[in-house]
Amino acid sequence: MTAAKYYQFRPINVGRWFIWSLFALVLLLAPQVFDSSFAISMMAQMGIAIVACLSFNMLLGQGGMLSFGHAVYAGLGSYVAIHALLLLGEAGLPVPAVALIPLIGGLAGLFFAALFGYVTTKKAGTAFAMITLGVGELIFIASMVFFIFFGGEAGVSANRVIGEPFLGISFGPGIEVYYLIAFYTFLCVVLMFAYTRTPLGRIINAVRDNPERIEFIGYDPQTVRYLVFMLAGFFAGIAGGMAAVLFEIVTSEVVGPIRSGSYLLFAFLGGVTFFFGPIIGGILMVLAFVMFSEITKAWMLYLGLIFVFMVMYAPGGIAGLIMMNLRLAMFGRLRELWASYLGLGVTALVLLASMGALIEMIYHLQLGTAMGDEVPFLGMSLNTLDADVWFGAVFVALTSFGLFELCRRYFSRQWAEIQTDIEKEIKRRETS
Repeated sequence: MTAAKYYQFRPINVGRWFIWSLFALVLLLAPQVFDSSFAISMMAQMGIAIVACLSFNMLLGQGGMLSFGHAVYAGLGSYVAIHALLLLGEAGLPVPAVALIPLIGGLAGLFFAALFGYVTTKKAGTAFAMITLGVGELIFIASMVFFIFFGGEAGVSANRVIGEPFLGISFGPGIEVYYLIAFYTFLCVVLMFAYTRTPLGRIINAVRDNPERIEFIGYDPQTVRYLVFMLAGFFAGIAGGMAAVLFEIVTSEVVGPIRSGSYLLFAFLGGVTFFFGPIIGGILMVLAFVMFSEITKAWMLYLGLIFVFMVMYAPGGIAGLIMMNLRLAMFGRLRELWASYLGLGVTALVLLASMGALIEMIYHLQLGTAMGDEVPFLGMSLNTLDADVWFGAVFVALTSFGLFELCRRYFSRQWAEIQTDIEKEIKRRETS
């Protein structure tokens, strides 16, 4: 008697479908809530930054490959895309061809990642990081020398409005460009998440953790790194192509070391150990470059201090903090930390404000003495020639740092006790 055969279907992951639907809904309805041209431009830039940071995290967070030259592939994708846009304008092709420009940038990023990655991925660890740094500097210098392709300091510009409108779409208004970028952003995020569930995505995690063992079971770690490097270059190139369509100009800054460092900094701030961490980092990146830079001239110094602070006290980034606290909330222990979080938050804000006062006064003495001796800061006026102001800022900074350290040590002990209790509860549930 033969056994009956049954077809089995995996249950639908309702939570995952809900999150992706919510993400698509946010992209679709965001311009209806923030409808100014400035807000729409910022949201389009956030989409580009999200794709770029996620592509960088394919190397660092998922593959353990620290790259100092990731902007090369996004930037070269931008250059190829802007030249393709120029050719489309000269050929007079219909408007829908403009929608393929980000894909052309992606193919360019894939090509250059295959070209440079063949050498780069032969090494790992520090050697890999130094090679990527060298390649990044090489391309950045080349962008200032080879005028025909890179356009020199002026860069290369084009017009995205070509031919006759197609179904009323000309890609002239910012809202139309936003929805094009939103489409590519959603598609790229979905594909990069799906990649993490593929055998290649699993193997690169294993290569990151133990390359010797992977080689022992028959895989070549260099080949795996090379394939992932090319995929990261492809998605970075798509981000570069979207930027070319949005800004209609590409300059040497897009392949520069500052841009590569920005991808590293903001991906880390968002959290490279979780998939959604670089999404947070991409949003923060645009807010810093577009809004924070308008508030103070010392914005890059503030970013550096925040980066150091996060490395010291929250190496998992913002995503790591969210996930750790969600674990506590699942066991009903999060409410026990509210007093500690309040103390940490207040002392950290006071420390940041006092450090900000010192930084603004120093910057004013170096760059703004012609504007007078007064520095506006948080609704106050600080006299840079008054010794009492300097003493007060230093005193508050040192005092708040001391109080922050006391709160942090108390919080660490409390956190460790709660984690121990949670582990005991998990073991009790497993044995019951």
